[in-house]
Amino acid sequence: MDRRNFCRTAVAVGVATSYPLLGACGRSEPPQATSAKTSIRGISLDGAEIELERAAIKELGDAMTGPVLLSGDPDYDGARKVWNGMHDKHPALIARCQNADDICRAVDFARERSLLLAVRGGGHSWPGKSTCDDGMMLDLSDMKAVDVNVEGQTAWCQGGALLGHLDDAALAHGLVTTAGVVSHTGVGGFTLGGGFGRLNRKYGLTIDNVLGAEMVTADGKIRYVSADNEPDLFWAIRGGGGNFGVVSRFHYQLHPFDRNVLSGLLVWPVEQAREVLEFYAEWSRGVSRELYTGPFMATMPDGTGVVGMEVVYNGDPTQGEKEIAPLRAIGTMIDDSVKLQDYKVLQTHEDASAAQGIRSYAKNGMIKEFTQGLVDDMIDAFIPDPRTAIFTHTTGGAVKDHGPLDTAFPHRNTESMLVFYSAWTDPAEDEEGKAMCRQWHAALESHTGGYYDNIQWDGDKTVDDNYGPNYARLAEIKGRFDAGNLFRMNSNIKPA
Repeated sequence: MDRRNFCRTAVAVGVATSYPLLGACGRSEPPQATSAKTSIRGISLDGAEIELERAAIKELGDAMTGPVLLSGDPDYDGARKVWNGMHDKHPALIARCQNADDICRAVDFARERSLLLAVRGGGHSWPGKSTCDDGMMLDLSDMKAVDVNVEGQTAWCQGGALLGHLDDAALAHGLVTTAGVVSHTGVGGFTLGGGFGRLNRKYGLTIDNVLGAEMVTADGKIRYVSADNEPDLFWAIRGGGGNFGVVSRFHYQLHPFDRNVLSGLLVWPVEQAREVLEFYAEWSRGVSRELYTGPFMATMPDGTGVVGMEVVYNGDPTQGEKEIAPLRAIGTMIDDSVKLQDYKVLQTHEDASAAQGIRSYAKNGMIKEFTQGLVDDMIDAFIPDPRTAIFTHTTGGAVKDHGPLDTAFPHRNTESMLVFYSAWTDPAEDEEGKAMCRQWHAALESHTGGYYDNIQWDGDKTVDDNYGPNYARLAEIKGRFDAGNLFRMNSNIKPA
């Protein structure tokens, strides 16, 4: 394989694929719940050990359409696994829901017993908050249907669907909405947190394309929320995370879209990072809403450091070629894969580096502009290790069409988000992997203001600061709809 193709393949596969995948390790298997005669161990919302009566669990299972899985059931181990291999949890029971009524029954069961509750959509929660030890995992993974209304240019999407399901269903009809950068991410947590994607400069964040939602709140009731119905709750779920209930279906606005789009990667050797990033800092301020360019710095498996750009031009490709021409003229690239191609090529190219079972840690921060100081620190802080990288999610454009108070998501006046990402497969590297990520983040943290809840591993201590002027309203709504803080496995907002 020549160097050009090797570079393209290596960047697409990502920072972790040069290491062999290993099996999970950690906590030993709990006693099989299927052998318990009267009760099994559980844990309450305040951390106290409680007993869950087998008769009550059986009653829940009989009432639900989907199964209730316990340790020892054939499907239990497969169902409890989540994307990030760092989290090897053993829930007391897994309620595998098939519809909103199943969700109601599971929520009622947990609330009535003050049982710790984790909600699993796609299972992609970076800090592992979609699972827990000794509580209930409310599992939406069987709820994947996406129904597109072609004439109305909208879609109803179940809460357990993945972003790839949403993309595929919409693209089949020449439509699209803003979705994320790893196709096996769940739509639920992704949307509730805000929803950054490669089309957000043209169409806004994913929450800006949510028309409504069907959800189950802590009282076990099904509610339809929209701008006209339960408007406070509708405001809160657009950026407030999973604090307010379980969304069984999202209603999305779609947009006409030609899936053959000018897109791909531009890659330079890391030695040219200053020239590339300084040019980008000035040039990017004047680009159109149709153009998305996201800088990254990484190390390929052979040890070659690179600086690059993800590029998507959502418009006339001829005009796109003209707009990115100045960027292409900078330095000497080692790869240029930007061409007219299916949108899904770029939408899935990070799937391998974010493979199921990878051990991963991430931190992030929002930035208002690419300053000279930021560029200097990005270069000085670069860590030449294939297990770690820094990516950006570019904002601006339509993201700024909404004010910081219009939805719960407050970080509207930003130009980008920095994501510090480490991934590995050997459990023995856990502390080293986390330390690299923290080191890179610490070096650039002074340039950031606030963070993105969907990615941050350990930001709960500053959750009130992160929501800024929106926090008081969020806490008040939380107090109305979840006074007992049943939905606490998230970047938690305490009920007022």
